[in-house]
Amino acid sequence: MHKQRAFIGHHGPELLDDGTTRFRIWAPDAQNVSLIVVGAQTLPMTPNEDGWYSIDAPYGAGTLYRFLIDDELQVPDPASRAQAGDVHAPSLVVDTSSNYLWRNPNWLGRPWEETVLYEMHVGLYGGFAAMEQHLADLAELGVTAIELMPIAEFPGDRNWGYDGVLPYAPEAAYGSPEELKHLIDTAHGLGLMVFLDVVYNHFGPDGNYLGRYAKHFFRHDQQTPWGDGIDFRRREVRDFFIDNTLMWLLDYRFDGLRFDAVHAIPDRSFLTELAERVHASVEPGRHVHLVLENEDNRASLLTAGFTAQWNDDGHNVLHALLTDESQGYYADYHQDATTKLARFLGEGFIYQGQNNRRGEARGEPSGHLPPTSFVLFLQNHDQTGNRAFGERLVSLADADALRAATAVLLLSPMVPLLFMGEEWGARQPFLFFTSHHGELADAVREGRRNEFAEFAEFADEATRERIPDPNAVSTFENSRPDFSARQEPGHAEWYALYRELLGIRHREIVPRLQGARFLESRVLAQAAVLSRWQLGDGSRLRLELNLGTQAAPLPTASISGELLFASREATHAHDQLAPRMARLYLEKAT
Repeated sequence: MHKQRAFIGHHGPELLDDGTTRFRIWAPDAQNVSLIVVGAQTLPMTPNEDGWYSIDAPYGAGTLYRFLIDDELQVPDPASRAQAGDVHAPSLVVDTSSNYLWRNPNWLGRPWEETVLYEMHVGLYGGFAAMEQHLADLAELGVTAIELMPIAEFPGDRNWGYDGVLPYAPEAAYGSPEELKHLIDTAHGLGLMVFLDVVYNHFGPDGNYLGRYAKHFFRHDQQTPWGDGIDFRRREVRDFFIDNTLMWLLDYRFDGLRFDAVHAIPDRSFLTELAERVHASVEPGRHVHLVLENEDNRASLLTAGFTAQWNDDGHNVLHALLTDESQGYYADYHQDATTKLARFLGEGFIYQGQNNRRGEARGEPSGHLPPTSFVLFLQNHDQTGNRAFGERLVSLADADALRAATAVLLLSPMVPLLFMGEEWGARQPFLFFTSHHGELADAVREGRRNEFAEFAEFADEATRERIPDPNAVSTFENSRPDFSARQEPGHAEWYALYRELLGIRHREIVPRLQGARFLESRVLAQAAVLSRWQLGDGSRLRLELNLGTQAAPLPTASISGELLFASREATHAHDQLAPRMARLYLEKAT
């Protein structure tokens, strides 16, 4: 058992050695601020330089408190480490240095090349403690890292997590900070890394009081899809988010973070400073991985302290080929899809400065990066849940073609990410859900339905009315995977496939990944490509992929090698690749 010293940042309460607590808040637009200790007293706070207020008060861990702004508005601590309920409830002082004894204090993480990610929604598992019961099965399958969708305190008790307003406080409906640490500790004991999805591009619409007492936390001259942009030019704002990153990594010992939609953070210097601070703060020898979601495909960030990026391009072109869908952003990938498939497999990003369907240039060259700079997925919370009815890919694609794409997912040199239930072919939908109330609930429901108005199948209002209400409890419950179905007919076969492929990955691919690079990728026929990668030990990996409905010709000078996997039996001559088939070969270095 091991205690660790708490990370002390600029924001939030600090427990002092004499048993008192230093409370502080940045409130530059407040005329005065007081500390309300629930059930005790209200104490005026001292104004300091640059809009800070602070007080050392004789209260310790377990204290419930709020801040009183200008004698009229009670607010939670924006850097609350825990809430006594929802986002409007009092904040709770937490002793992060001694409230948990780590059983695996010497865990240093795992190298990035070993990563197989598995995205999970804590609420659908029943909370932190209940989620622990599933970890051993994931480790046995071949998963090496779980990735939690955002857990920062959000309004209500059902939410994807992207409506969070208190970034430092684990969602109370999921469990306590101690239970979150126990989940992470248990994962480490099983050899699993734990990643967290964090949202630094906006706050949710309910429970964010910053605009009342710290107006310059935001900038009105810069808009995001969620309103005014966050002003990362300000030191206090930068520290608010960088300290949050360090808290998750140092106090909770997360192994990595996924940064949501950083294309909505226009200040690149904030991102590079964040990465520098992280790498300077973690102990020597520890593996910590920083992963981006970035629609701008800014490949240069992947040589500036960030480990990898979610490759939406790869998902989108594979999805378009598997489903023939061409509406919305799939229009950018449906046209000339085979050429784009080859570019993705041969260079990482598809859009590397080319114009999209709106005539906008997008992306930076990426072929010089190692394949492990890209996180590949066939499904995730966005790509499934942002469908009107949340259908999973197993319900949308031909089974043979999907098996071929799964072989690409799990055996290519890119880092794979699975979405909960994918490995047994779960058919429960994953829907968009919230637990808002009143006018906000109405606005969210109508906004959700209007999102699909441009799609032909939802052109009339009556059809849109069928889209599930995000605030209905049934929408949440219908999204819960049926964990008991894994061994049932129709599901066990998918599970066996994933287990087989992950076994091959760990035996044959992972030991050779460090130093891997792209070699070539060329079109064979409609929806068919041949791609090759140089692996770190000098061996080469060759993919023959045909997602089309016709056999594809193979080069006559075929390269020899060990067949690692074929997604189905070959039914054509040796110089042809059968429809909806993938084969991977390993040509070992001599």
